Formats: sequence, structure tokens, C-alpha cells
Amino acid sequence: MEGPLAVNVTPASFALPNGLGKIYVSGAVTAMAFTESPVFTGDKDATADFSNAQVFIQKVDGDWQFFLQAGEYSLPSLGAPYLSGPNATNLYGPLPQAFLKYAPNSALSFEAGKLPTLIGAEYTFTYENMNIFRGLLWNQETAISRGLQVNYTQGPVAMSLQWSDGFYSGRYNWLEASAAWTINSSNTLAVVVGGNLGVTDYAASAAVPFVQNNDQDLDNLIYSYTSGQWMAQAYFQYANTSKNGKLGFGESASQTGFGVLVNYAVPNTSYNISGRVEEISTTGTVAGGAPNVLYGPGSSAWSFTLTPSWQSGIFFGRVEGSVVSASDTTHGLALGPNGANTFQFRCAVETGILF
Repeated sequence: MEGPLAVNVTPASFALPNGLGKIYVSGAVTAMAFTESPVFTGDKDATADFSNAQVFIQKVDGDWQFFLQAGEYSLPSLGAPYLSGPNATNLYGPLPQAFLKYAPNSALSFEAGKLPTLIGAEYTFTYENMNIFRGLLWNQETAISRGLQVNYTQGPVAMSLQWSDGFYSGRYNWLEASAAWTINSSNTLAVVVGGNLGVTDYAASAAVPFVQNNDQDLDNLIYSYTSGQWMAQAYFQYANTSKNGKLGFGESASQTGFGVLVNYAVPNTSYNISGRVEEISTTGTVAGGAPNVLYGPGSSAWSFTLTPSWQSGIFFGRVEGSVVSASDTTHGLALGPNGANTFQFRCAVETGILF
């Protein structure tokens, strides 16, 4: 959970026999509606949908632990057509995250299953983030992968190493690693590196972006700040896909992005105001046969999002306005119904319960 939304701190729980600990049951049932202009092909002028109808079952104590997340979910993101609940759920299935965890001590743990990514500052599901729609940088990142992960914590440093199938390709050739340093109670610095160690010459499903799944580098530098009513993150992202004639990449292509996410908790109220600004630029040319990772080779874009929210107990509501502006685009690959527009506005609302 990135915040400002918070999960239920007293979820339903069931004690296991013989002192084996407890199983906790919680979840998210949320609905959203939005309008956009211009409208992507396949989108509507106005859309309403369940953004989450999920239940979480987990065990968080003892040597052996687990996490199960089941249900339907949508995946709204800026600058891209909307992935509705049924379509998004088809990407990772009705059990999008599920893993077994072995924690022999407080410093070391091992995980296996369908794991959340280590990359990026935003997470996959709407309730986890400051904003309803994920950003342009999130569109370039892995989300859920199948694989193995080891975690180690020593004092202020926490490290993780994940071997997986990257963008859910089914080929286990991705490696991601993260190291986070908690400088003090207000400041944290994290470095995340990842990439495809080989070549994946197919897209196993609609969940797999062919070009991004062949990134040799997908790296982040993330700074987090928390103090009083303020919470902020600034992060840099770099990705590179090398030239590869067998894959149809006539040139290498890279993307460089920067994002800032800020939340302000209004004192003595249940209200928060969250904002995000980001910029992303890519390299490569159409003439050289560079792969497209944005709105055509060499294109750029920026976005701005503002999301006031309210939460009382398990109930929340929030509204959002966002804009995306693109430049140096390739006709047919940009915004709008024909991929010819360079500006898009969206207005959204989301409400529900985190039980």
C-alpha cells in the first residue's frame, strides 16, 4: 500500500490448531467511473466498472506463511486504453498474486509463486496507490511475475532478489534485485535493477508486451520522504532494448523517465490530496526500425494527475483529474481513436470498502 488509503487494521482472523498462528481474511470491493477526451478505440465516452472485487487470505507469522489474492480487478493506466475487469482479469487470472513464504528468522525469507514486481514506485491494483490511474512510467514496468524471491534485512538495509518470467511470459529469464536504505524515520533511498538475461521471441499472452519483455535493463532510483502530513516519492527510471534482427529490432530503443508523487494529509480531517507529475522520453527512429515503447520511436510524453480522497474506517471515496501530453509521435501510435492525437484528459471517481 503506497497510501493514502489504508487497509483494515483489524481484519477477520481464524486461529489455527496446535498454536500454528492465525489466518487473516480481508479484501477490497471498489467501483470506478471515468470519462476521457479524446476516446481510445474500444473505450466509451463514459465508463463504469468494478475496479476490484477481491479477497485476501494470508498467514503472516511462523516459519511458513502464505498470501492468496483472488477475484476480479481492472487495470486503469494513463495514456492507454482502459482494461476493464473481465479483460484485465484474463491477463493474470482470478488468482493474480499467490505465494508461499518460508521465514526461518526475522532477517531472511524465501518466496515462491505469483509475485509482485520489485520495479517501480506504483503498484498493480488501484487501492494500493495514491492515484486511481497508474502513470506512464508504470506502463513500462513489470507488474506480476511467476518465480522465486529471497529477501534479507540487516539493520537499515533491506535487499531482495527475484528470478522470474518478467512480464508473465512463461520463460524464466528475468532477474530483478532491489536494495533499500532507511536513512532515518523520514528518508529512504532504494535502487532497483532488472532485465531479461536472454531473449524471449514470443508474447505468450496479452499480458506480455513483446518489446518491454526483452529489456536488457529496467532500472530505478527511488527516494521516499515522510514527515508529518507530507509523503513524497521521486524516482528515476531507465530501460533499454538492444538491437536484434531476429526479433525485428533494427535499432536499439531506450526510455528515460522521471516521476514525483506527493500526498498531503489535511490536518484533523479524513481528507488527503495526492498529486503526480511525470515525464518520459524514448530513443530510436522509424527509419532505423527501432521498436516502439511509447507513441512511436523517439516519442515523449508528460502527465499530471490530481486526486483528492476521503476515508473513514473501511469506506473511501476519491475523485481524479489527469492530463497526458505527447510529442514526436508516430501517426497511428499516439492517443485517441485513430492514434493521431497528442493530448488526452480524463476525469474519474472511485469508491468502495477495504475490509
